[in-house]
Amino acid sequence: MKDAVASAWDRAAEGWSRSTPIVHAWLRQATAAMLTEARLHPGARVLDLAAGAGDQTKDIALAVGPTGDVLATDISPKILDFARRSIKAAGLTNVRFAVADAERPVHAEASVDAVMCRLGLMFCMNPAAALAAAFQMLRPGGRFVALVFGDPANNPCITTMMKVARKHRGLSGSVSPYADGGLFSLAAPGRLASLLTAAGYVDVAAEPLSAPFELPDAAAYVAFVRSSGSPIVEVLAPLGAKAREAAWREMEEALQQLRCEQGWRGPNELLFGSAARAG
Repeated sequence: MKDAVASAWDRAAEGWSRSTPIVHAWLRQATAAMLTEARLHPGARVLDLAAGAGDQTKDIALAVGPTGDVLATDISPKILDFARRSIKAAGLTNVRFAVADAERPVHAEASVDAVMCRLGLMFCMNPAAALAAAFQMLRPGGRFVALVFGDPANNPCITTMMKVARKHRGLSGSVSPYADGGLFSLAAPGRLASLLTAAGYVDVAAEPLSAPFELPDAAAYVAFVRSSGSPIVEVLAPLGAKAREAAWREMEEALQQLRCEQGWRGPNELLFGSAARAG
């Protein structure tokens, strides 16, 4: 199972890296809020879980400065290669990388001041294990901060696309949007907070955060989803090329209704979780 997950993200690595400017603009304010809540300071040690192509890793590295230390991990070796290139191009020397499963403790020589995870925790089949592993890494008083997808009802772009994808696959019947390992696995009311509390964290909070997608048009959003290794891509993967294209066209048409004077604005809600290890 883990090999399959790593392979899926390996396949998406190039597209996800290519989409870095879009992701950076989309999550600029959310990432800034994470950095603030993590209470980073020059010289801090940080574990960046599910770092992906390293967009937020760069922001973390800049926040802790040259005397700080950032360990960026991901289950996908290929996506970490893109992160390495990005960090090197930025001239940053305070970041280390390790291929690792977020559900297992990272072998490190010292505890960290903060663990951060941006849009990765919800993909864990066992998020409780991931939170426990992060807890082990934190020093007393250290902070944990994560962003995951929020209420499906407030994420109509994703739910619309998934509905179309399932229709084209011939998948009938209702499925829980909160299935483990899916985009909304931690969006069920109270689940993220209860998992943090059960793992031993204190000062637990989980609040919705609006993060709309602002792009020139619906086509740009569909192109992003197609290249980002989303679960929608996996649903359509068994179809032939023509059938897949028909599905993507229908998604784009459905999302055209979100056009606005500035171009296209897709509603998007995240869940901002934060907690601490007691000092």
